[in-house]
Amino acid sequence: MSQQSVLVIDDERDIRELLTITLGRMDLQVDAVGTVTEARRALGERSYDLCFTDMRLPDGTGHEIVEHISANHPDMPVAMITAYGNVDAAVNALKAGAFDFVSKPVDIQMLRQLVRTALRLAEEKRSGKSAAKAGGAGDRLVGDSPAMQQVRSTIVKLARNQAPVYIAGESGVGKELVARLIHEQGPRAVGPFIPVNCGAIPSELMESEFFGHRKGSFTGAHTDKEGLFQAAHGGTLFLDEVAELPLHMQVKLLRAIQEKAVRPIGAREEVPVDVRILSATHKNLAALVEQGQFRQDLFYRINVIELRVPPLRERRGDVPLLANHILQGLARKDGGAPRRLLAEAQQALESYDFPGNVRELENILERATAMCDGDHIAADDLMLPQRQPRQESAPAHLPPGNGTAAPATAPPASPAAAAGGLDDYISNLERGAIMKALEESRYNKTAAAKKLGITFRALRYKLKKLGID
Repeated sequence: MSQQSVLVIDDERDIRELLTITLGRMDLQVDAVGTVTEARRALGERSYDLCFTDMRLPDGTGHEIVEHISANHPDMPVAMITAYGNVDAAVNALKAGAFDFVSKPVDIQMLRQLVRTALRLAEEKRSGKSAAKAGGAGDRLVGDSPAMQQVRSTIVKLARNQAPVYIAGESGVGKELVARLIHEQGPRAVGPFIPVNCGAIPSELMESEFFGHRKGSFTGAHTDKEGLFQAAHGGTLFLDEVAELPLHMQVKLLRAIQEKAVRPIGAREEVPVDVRILSATHKNLAALVEQGQFRQDLFYRINVIELRVPPLRERRGDVPLLANHILQGLARKDGGAPRRLLAEAQQALESYDFPGNVRELENILERATAMCDGDHIAADDLMLPQRQPRQESAPAHLPPGNGTAAPATAPPASPAAAAGGLDDYISNLERGAIMKALEESRYNKTAAAKKLGITFRALRYKLKKLGID
């Protein structure tokens, strides 16, 4: 196997020497130049496996180098060398197509990790492994609609670099699946994928959960604990429902992302971490920034590239494929033959709006599989929620007598009239209220709990008790 090569572009001799020595010890061949002109000449004379470029050069900028490499050497990862704390330059470099960035003064440990990740990516591109993995994405990200083809194509591109990605979309569209595919198709696939629901961590425990703590740092800290950033080292940290982070944690998270280091509670020094950040929420994050509920600087840091996952109602043609995929999965889990949708059932699904998106479709089909008789699912087996008819402001015709209209519907049955007695009657009332809250909140359980006026833990208990998935 031939020796891998790196091109270093920096006008500071000390930086060129430091990178040349460090990379040489990693058994890499290094060419170092100090100007854009020299860099273009070197890139024209030979091919490199990786490139480092400074932001400011005597005859141009690092952005010119990034754009030149993106256009002429698309398989070559390029990392930007930025001044300490110059986050804007780092973000702009990532948007221009840079693989990652490294800040001055250069941290040797972080530099080596970046190089290993970048060279692994370059090797995968040459061997065609990325394309092979991309082909497998459709096995889980089901749908042939133009919208889903665009999502799959974007995932392949996003997997090639280390830019933070913000995944936008309603609850239930599959944002975590998209994040997993970005992770699995990139050079970090060999590292951990750590998903965290930011809305499910109590505010007082967030710092410890994200950054870890040292033994004795607070009451109950009996041992050292590794945080989520440390657990994701070398891989990907997926921040789901990132809009739920309180403002004090947004500040700490921003620093951790910028400095690529965290300070566990009770520790004296920061710990370097090599983590790619993917984030998602069903809320309008830009609107929250305008309202002062989400920090603008953090928003721009995590939203270097935005990927929108379309709701199911915008790709109704994918519903039959998705339904068949889900039914096949349920059959494998149960060890039987897959149920099939009758034409009327398929038509009912295609005309339904799915406020809970793919997750709601999964729940509907799992329930229908359990309730149907035989091997086929009819429309009635789906038990789709019925839209409530709009109430008229005044009756069109009043019957003679007391001047009041007859009730449009029969009054609710009394508890005594309920078939299963009082307990079943109350359970049905609870079930109806919970399902309504879930649908109105697009199956966000935290929001549904607020609508119901109960705690998230209480809602989880009731869901389990009532058998609601």
